[in-house]
Amino acid sequence: MASRTKRYGILLLLVGLVVLGLAFKTDFFGTGEDVVKWFPPAKLLIAEKPNSDSQPNTAAPRAVAVEVAKAVSKKAPVLLEGIGNVTTIASVAVRSRIDSEIVGVHFGDGSIVKQGDLLISLDSRAIDAQIAQAEGNLARDQAQLAGAERDLRRNTDLLNKGAGPLLNVENSKTQVDTFTAAVKADIAALENLKVQLSYCRITAPIGGRMSQAAVKIGNFARVADVQPIATINQMAPVYVTFTLPQRSLSELRIAMAEGRAPVEAIIPGDNRSANGNVTMIENAVDPTTGLMTVRATMPNEEELLWPGTLVSARVTLRTEPSIVVPSSAVQVSQQGTFVFIIRNNVATVVPVRVARTLKTETVIASGVADGDVVVTEGHLLLNNGSRVNVREPKAGA
Repeated sequence: MASRTKRYGILLLLVGLVVLGLAFKTDFFGTGEDVVKWFPPAKLLIAEKPNSDSQPNTAAPRAVAVEVAKAVSKKAPVLLEGIGNVTTIASVAVRSRIDSEIVGVHFGDGSIVKQGDLLISLDSRAIDAQIAQAEGNLARDQAQLAGAERDLRRNTDLLNKGAGPLLNVENSKTQVDTFTAAVKADIAALENLKVQLSYCRITAPIGGRMSQAAVKIGNFARVADVQPIATINQMAPVYVTFTLPQRSLSELRIAMAEGRAPVEAIIPGDNRSANGNVTMIENAVDPTTGLMTVRATMPNEEELLWPGTLVSARVTLRTEPSIVVPSSAVQVSQQGTFVFIIRNNVATVVPVRVARTLKTETVIASGVADGDVVVTEGHLLLNNGSRVNVREPKAGA
């Protein structure tokens, strides 16, 4: 037992000597990493060597890639803008003027019709019979009138020869007058029935686009029906009615007097627009809103404008020299509107005052001069004084 204990003691002594040797070797020949690995507390005793290769980061900031455009001096229009809607110049509700059954519908829902086109056919058999009866009455009374006129001529001849009394002549005249009045009454009744017969053929009083038919063949049309059979809306030309603030009244009246008040009607969501001219200003300004109603007449030959459509109307009053930049160059902050102007590849923030916006262009009242290079793309990474690298516009931009 004592010998075994002695052997363990010798073994532990050898292990301790090996560990001390390794530590001695690391201090003189190593970097300290092995000691820290095997003996973590030793990390506190090992001083890190300074890295002679490390240098302070003095690299210049990277230039921001941007797209640019030049401010241009050119004539730009002075506009008045208002919101309005499209209204028809003429609209007709198609109704029946007699009570009868519909026997024919001669138009398609939503189709284009011309003035005089047949739209609806009604049952006319009853009126045809009444016309035949009236024609018979007229023929009868005309025959009686002819007989009365012969009697008048005969009695007049006898009176002139002294072979007949005056009473016969007077009675004959009365008969002639009576049958003459009867013939006139028959003619009037016949004409009235012909007018009633014309109501059995409902034609288009104006040209335009039809609505859907509210009733079809086999339905009974009545004069007292509230809902019309269909509606015709004139599509070309049409009106665009919109409102403008009262402060624009004098300028608009001057433009109309000079014959230059064109209007552009823009439909939201549509790249196309319709053109026309201002034709009417309402004779009074609404005192509750301070707005005046303006109406423009639009040819609308392509039927771009649809009745009831909400549109944005732009009235061009005149054109004047202005500084114009792309609308994408103008930015908005809490301090107001501004642009980034590039000088010597450095972006500078310049406050500007916007006069008006013309689709993709903006008219600048102050802050930008003709020829200034402004940033149109890449604003998010820019600050005042940032260096920039001008790139070509993206394809399709």
